[in-house]
Amino acid sequence: MDYDHIIRGGNIADGSGEPIFEGDIAVKDGKIVAVGAISGRADEEVDAKGMLVTPGFVDIHTHYDGQATWEERLIPSSWHGVTTTAFGNCGVGFAPVRKKDRQSLIDLMEGVEEIPGSALHEGLQWDWESFPDYLDALDRRRHDMDLCAQLPHAALRVYVMGKRALDLEDAEEADIEKMRQLATDAVKAGAFGFTTSRLLNHMTVHGDPTPTLKAREDELTGIAMGLKDAGSGVIQMIGEFGSDVRQQEIDMWRRIVKKSGRPLSITVTQRHRDPDGWREIIDGIDAACEEGLEMRAQIAPRSVGSMYGLSLSQHAFYLYPSYKEIADKPLEEKVAIMRDASFRKKLLSEKPVHRSQRVIDRCKNFDYTFRLGDPPDYEPSKERSISNMAVKAGRDPLDFTYDLLLEKEGKAFLFSPNNNYASYNLDVCSEMIRHPRSCLGLSDGGAHVGHISDSGYPTFVLTHWGRDRKSGRIDLPWLVRWITSATAEAIGLDDRGRLAPGFRADINIIDYDKLGQSYPYLTYDLPMGGRRFMQKGEGYKATYLAGMATYLEGESTGALPGKLVRGPQAGPALASAAE
Repeated sequence: MDYDHIIRGGNIADGSGEPIFEGDIAVKDGKIVAVGAISGRADEEVDAKGMLVTPGFVDIHTHYDGQATWEERLIPSSWHGVTTTAFGNCGVGFAPVRKKDRQSLIDLMEGVEEIPGSALHEGLQWDWESFPDYLDALDRRRHDMDLCAQLPHAALRVYVMGKRALDLEDAEEADIEKMRQLATDAVKAGAFGFTTSRLLNHMTVHGDPTPTLKAREDELTGIAMGLKDAGSGVIQMIGEFGSDVRQQEIDMWRRIVKKSGRPLSITVTQRHRDPDGWREIIDGIDAACEEGLEMRAQIAPRSVGSMYGLSLSQHAFYLYPSYKEIADKPLEEKVAIMRDASFRKKLLSEKPVHRSQRVIDRCKNFDYTFRLGDPPDYEPSKERSISNMAVKAGRDPLDFTYDLLLEKEGKAFLFSPNNNYASYNLDVCSEMIRHPRSCLGLSDGGAHVGHISDSGYPTFVLTHWGRDRKSGRIDLPWLVRWITSATAEAIGLDDRGRLAPGFRADINIIDYDKLGQSYPYLTYDLPMGGRRFMQKGEGYKATYLAGMATYLEGESTGALPGKLVRGPQAGPALASAAE
C-alpha cells in the first residue's frame, strides 16, 4: 500500500488560518505525506465526508505533573482532542526534589492546584531527584498524548534553599548560581522552560504562600540566564499585577527577557475589582514586542470560574460550622440532613469561618453566581444571577441558594465567574482572543479537580466562538489555528499543529454540528479513591496521535503512542534546511 491511512473528503481546517477546503489526507509512518486529492491506496481509509478535520490540539497550560507519572490516559483533556500537553505551569511541580522536601511539594500542589494530597501520596513513586531524572521517569511510560514538561520554580527553589525558600527568604548569590546551573541542566535534558508564580492566592494546603511569591529580580534573572546558557526554553509566569505594582512588574519582566533573550508568556485575566487593569499588562507586552522582545499574553477563552455543589469542595456553605460536621458524609445522607428543617434553620443562623475574608466573600458573591445549565451555559445574562433570581422570588439569596444546591438530589452545580466577566458577558475575552499577541492557556487540565472544569477549552473555543454565540463569532479557521499551530509555536513545537506534508499526523475528525461538552460530573478514580471533576467532549469522531487512532467516537482505543517530547522540535521546512 502507498499509505498507512487516508482520511477522505473531510472539510480541512489545516491549522494555518486559511479557509477550510475539502480534501484528503494521507499518512505514513506517523507523518502527513500528502494533502489534497489523493489517488493512492492505504491500509485503512476513513470516510470524513461532511466532517471537520483539524490538527490535534496543543494545550500549553496543564498540571498533569503527577498524573502523568501514574496514569496513561490524561483525561479529560484527551476527550477534547488534545494531542500534546505542557505541564509544570505556575511554578509548581515535583522535581527537582530531595526526599525530605517531598511533603512540601505535595502541600503546595494540593493548595495551589487542588489535587488531593492523598492521591499524590499514593500515586507518586518518587523514582527521581533531579529534573532530568523526572523526565526519565516520564519517558518510561506511554500515554494517549505527547508530554512537554517545564521546570517549576517552587520545586527548584526548595531544592536549592530548603526551609529558607519556604520562609520566603531572599536567594543568595550562591543559591542563584546553583538555580541557574540546574535550569541549564533541565533544559538540556528536555525541559521546555521555566515557570513561576507571584500570585497571593497561590498557597499551600495549610495557607502558607508559594515559595516563589517574593523572589527578587536577580533570582528570576539568574534562572532565565540558565535558559540562555542552554540556548532554549520559554518562561511562563502568573503574577498579582495589582495597580500599585503593575508597571514595575512589567518593567522587571521586560528587563529579564531582554537580558536572557528567552520568550515569556504572562497570564492575563480581567479582575472584577480592577476591570481595566488587564489592558495595561497587554500594553506592556505590546511595548516590549515593539522593542524586539518576545512576549505573549496567555489568556482564557471564557471566564475563569468555580463550580459550586454539595459534592464539590466549595459552595456557599462549606465554611459554616454545621456544614463542616456533615461535609464528609455520603451525598445522599448529606442531602437528607440538609432537607431537615431544624438543620436548615441552624445552618442559616451561623457565620462562615475562615482566616481570609476574601475566601468567604468569594463563595457568597451571588451577583456573579448562576445555575450552570444543561448543556452548560458559560455566558449567562445578569438577569440569571442568583441575586436577581432571589429578588424576583422575594427571598434572601443565601436561603435561595440552599434550595438550588439540593436540586438534582444534591448533584446540581452552580457556576461563578471570578474573572473575565465584569460586564456579564464575554466581550472582554473576545477582545483578548483577537489580540495578536495572545495565546490560549489556563485550561489547568489535571488540576482544581474539586471545583473547576476547564479542560474542555478547545471544544468551547470551536463551539462558542465559532458557532453558537449570537454575535461576535470568530472565523473558524482562525480559531483552529489559535488552538493548534499558534500554541505549538509558542513553546517551540514546529513539527505539529498543521495538516501539511512533513508534519506529525496528529489529527481530529469532528462532527462539528454535534460538537459540545457534557454536563460535568465527578469520578473517584484517582489513587486512594480521590475525587475529580470530569467533562466529556461530544462530537469527536476520531483522534489520531502520530497516525495512530487513540479515540474513536469518544472512547479510548487502548493505543498509547504518546511519549515525552524533549525540547523544541524543528518543523519540516527547518528539518530540510538543516539537511
